Amino acid sequence: MSPLDLTVDLGRGLRLRNPVMAASGTFGYGLEYDDLVDLSQIGAIVVKGLSPQPRAGNAPPRIVETAGGMLNSIGLQNPGVHAFLAEKLPRLLERNAIVVANVYGEQVEDYVYVVEQLSGPQADGVSGLEINVSCPNVKAGGIAFGVDADLLGALIARLRQCTDKHLMVKLSPNVTDIAMLARIAVQAGADSLSAINTLLGMAIDLEARKPKLGNVTGGLSGPAIKPVALRMAWQVAQAVDVPVIGVGGIMNGADALEFICVGCRAVQVGTANFQNPQAPIQIAREMESWLVSHGLAGVDGLEGTLNF
Repeated sequence: MSPLDLTVDLGRGLRLRNPVMAASGTFGYGLEYDDLVDLSQIGAIVVKGLSPQPRAGNAPPRIVETAGGMLNSIGLQNPGVHAFLAEKLPRLLERNAIVVANVYGEQVEDYVYVVEQLSGPQADGVSGLEINVSCPNVKAGGIAFGVDADLLGALIARLRQCTDKHLMVKLSPNVTDIAMLARIAVQAGADSLSAINTLLGMAIDLEARKPKLGNVTGGLSGPAIKPVALRMAWQVAQAVDVPVIGVGGIMNGADALEFICVGCRAVQVGTANFQNPQAPIQIAREMESWLVSHGLAGVDGLEGTLNF
């Protein structure tokens, strides 16, 4: 048997050290965990979402624990793309981290601006761009880009013109036909797809008869959403011929390998990072042990092998 190789090539310059990425919004900009984790051992770090200008985010409370997971309504707080490039990216590269930048906006022009900045010479260390299409388009009455086929296709096609870097589109689960939207994103120029983003949910304080989140609703993540995420990742992998990255409720190596089995090339770990900052590294090691015990030389031997 060949020596085990956990590296994953997602194409167009994005090569992961192992199949486990730290998901956007759950690992900050990586530097927050610097004293706890060797950032160079993580497959890649998807940094917190970036906008053209600094953003304060939503009013608190922003996080609520739920059965089997958590609701968050952070509101995409971030220092802006220029501060990221000047202050955070150089420090990440010093630590030999593989960096994927998450991008969001309220209108197409916001996305274009951030992608252009992340494609310039100051951003040479950014290996790929993950496009968060779950944001509302203020010019289309607040409809999220990722739930409307026309909006999604036009956005990704425009961004494809702005960059030669790897474009990963993070799909929204709050749709009726995720496979159709996955095909639209790929036809428009996506190099890979991450599935899924958080599910829309809410929690209430019964005694006060008030929402527990300051923004009323938020994104549900954690083990509670894994069955939905697994189903949607499988549907997406069946629909497209680009790499799919599974996201949603992955807490251990077995969870991650299930996503590989249904057709994913790699995974992202999110909520588990709050419980254990070492989760991405630990999960990669658990995957490695399983692959060795089953005589496989890498995740490609398991990818898409689900039996019916």
